Amino acid sequence: MNYEQARFNMIEQQIRPWEVLDSQVLSLLAVVKREDFVPAAYRALAFMDMEIPLTAEAAHHKNPGQCMLAPKVEARILQDVAVQKHEKVLEIGAGSGYMAALLAHRAQQVITLEIDPTLAQMARSNLQKAGLYNAEVRTGDGAANLAQAVSSNDPLHGPFDVIVLSGSVAEVPASLLSLLKVGGRLSAIVGFEPVMRATLVTRVAEEAWRTTHTWDTVAPRLLNFPEPSKFNF
Repeated sequence: MNYEQARFNMIEQQIRPWEVLDSQVLSLLAVVKREDFVPAAYRALAFMDMEIPLTAEAAHHKNPGQCMLAPKVEARILQDVAVQKHEKVLEIGAGSGYMAALLAHRAQQVITLEIDPTLAQMARSNLQKAGLYNAEVRTGDGAANLAQAVSSNDPLHGPFDVIVLSGSVAEVPASLLSLLKVGGRLSAIVGFEPVMRATLVTRVAEEAWRTTHTWDTVAPRLLNFPEPSKFNF
């Protein structure tokens, strides 16, 4: 397989048409080797417009959340959050470490949480092989209240310039919004099938946030985030 040609085709045929036009994002996608973050059994699918299973359970649809998001979705998220070199980033849902790798190329520091210990080790190994040492993988439940789960001198306590949820949630928890710096941005895919909204929340003041819905998609759920009723009686 010609990986460089496949990568070029992914960028030109999937990602550009999905309104990802930021030259820095496109250049980064050409540099970070996505195939190195894909399980060996699915390596030939690394550049396909699809979610890639990361566990046997995901492959058999028993836990579809354990997957890599489609390349165009990852690229659009990266464009939305516009990470700068001085910024500190928190990701929920490390998966194989690919999104953390993209973020680490643009940020000062990335902390990425993964609830599955096996996937956390996979992500850690992949990031080390890629030579990225400003991305730290931790095994943990991103749905928990992070501010209470760690000591105040732990870097996981925040605040963060950028928070990325690499999966969907029914709603964005206030506990995560509280970890944003003023001027910080949180990206999440929010809602219910058949249509979810890519949501960008910016903390504009100590007690004020601005929310924009930038595009529509569907993504597997992150584990353990609350599922309020979709119906009001």
